Amino acid sequence: MTRDVTNLVVLLDQLISTWEDEIVEFKDVGDSYSTDKIGRYFAALANEANLKDASGGWLVFGVNNKTRRVCGTDYRVDHGRLQGLKHQIAQGTSPAMTFRDIKELFYRGKRVLLMDVPPAPRGMPVMWQGHFYARDGESLTSLSVAEMDSIRQQSSFDWTAVPVPSASVKNLDESALGTAREVFATKHSGSAPDIAAWSTEEFLARANLTLNGQITRAALLLLGNYSAAGLLNPHMAQITWRLIGEEEGYEHFGPPFILNANKVFQRIRNVELKLMRPGTLFAETLRKYEERIVLEAVHNAIAHQDYLQGSRIIVTEYVDRLEIVSAGNFFDGKPEEYVTTTRTPERYRNPFLVEAMGNLGMIETMGYGIRMMTLRQRERFLPLPDYDLSDGSHVKVTLYGRVVDEAYTRLLMERSDLPMVDVLALDRVQKGLPIDPSTRRRVKREGLIEGRSPHLSVAAVVAAATDKRAEYMRTRALDDSHYERLIIDYLDQFGSATRREIDALLLGKLSDLLDDEQKRSKVSNLLTRMKRDELVKRVGSKATGRWERA
Repeated sequence: MTRDVTNLVVLLDQLISTWEDEIVEFKDVGDSYSTDKIGRYFAALANEANLKDASGGWLVFGVNNKTRRVCGTDYRVDHGRLQGLKHQIAQGTSPAMTFRDIKELFYRGKRVLLMDVPPAPRGMPVMWQGHFYARDGESLTSLSVAEMDSIRQQSSFDWTAVPVPSASVKNLDESALGTAREVFATKHSGSAPDIAAWSTEEFLARANLTLNGQITRAALLLLGNYSAAGLLNPHMAQITWRLIGEEEGYEHFGPPFILNANKVFQRIRNVELKLMRPGTLFAETLRKYEERIVLEAVHNAIAHQDYLQGSRIIVTEYVDRLEIVSAGNFFDGKPEEYVTTTRTPERYRNPFLVEAMGNLGMIETMGYGIRMMTLRQRERFLPLPDYDLSDGSHVKVTLYGRVVDEAYTRLLMERSDLPMVDVLALDRVQKGLPIDPSTRRRVKREGLIEGRSPHLSVAAVVAAATDKRAEYMRTRALDDSHYERLIIDYLDQFGSATRREIDALLLGKLSDLLDDEQKRSKVSNLLTRMKRDELVKRVGSKATGRWERA
């Protein structure tokens, strides 16, 4: 028995021995158990865990409530369907939250599911489908007005504002301090011309990095030296860069984040892209990632991370995108509100840290960062950033470094007048994501999309309107099934092919909007998918092998 299984067995035995209370619920259920009921129990357990200052609650399937016996469950035996429950719960809760984890355990041959429910955030009772739920002993009930007020009146705890009594200026990095002074002086030159004469202590106080003369956790995060991580222990203060793909690698970066966020960016392979402008023979040359966009995303992750979760900030580099994941739900509003409106944040998870980072020029505090990132990606003719809040306890920001749909890129190049709401809709269409019916009808009426829901695509209307139909046909992307058919026909005729022969077959037929590297990457992805679908197989090594029909 592995350690993980042993730990789960011990956990289940403990939950059964203490039996049900307001933060544990057992159910003897089959596969058809209502998702709505699960959502109600989730909200109730989260609210009760908050009120009892507990680390969380448990919803357990496969244990009979009356006999206290493990009976097993066949609820969502398919792993994908089971994990999909997390997304469904996140969609129905407000604020968006979901299970921290869903563990599957075979206990004496019987399947048990242990669903880990996080407590409601401080000051924010959890709703399911617009209703507040709680527990009264073993019964599900409504959250009372007194309980609701008790949660809402909780003082907001700012982990970053806590002084560290054992810390001193000796625990700060001299280079980071120098950079912080320079940035602060530039940002505040008009209002504080005598900055150069300030002592280190006065500068730290004015920059909102100390409290009553004591070094805070915020100061250690932004300016701390090699010793800072130990002073912040057991809470994690680390950014991890990971490379995923044909090559793999990783590196950890601790404080000082004012310097090391830039080092994370420097680890990213930022090659040039070439995009052909319609109607010209000249390519638009740009880097895969713009430095200020990436740093804005990383700095936002630092500013809004829920450090109490003890998690790293993880920056994962794929061949076509970056993913920046930070702990904690999106704290105020929704990301799209900061793109389509002039919304300003009303509150922050870490207000002390946010103010310090604003003083040091790392972020701006008016909510313009998300809008800037979106506008810059639009101006670069690349897909817009994505914000995934589906698990309720993390925020994942995706920055694209490749064209997803050439029609979308052409449209941005030719139609700089498109309103942002339309660009957002077209961006979702190119990624295969749904758009609301009223938006779909409007952009279709304007000739910007083609097809019938859910099979929509960005339209070729611009090419038709400007009498560039031949050029459009040369640059548009054909369906992948067309290229698959070419490969299969070739293998049927000749028996096998090297990768070089497949490249010779396809590269000249791919869209002219793709550069050579992008074309080769597309062929690699195509072969990988065909291999997974058991259409083809590779015989021999990756470098010298031949492709055959599976």
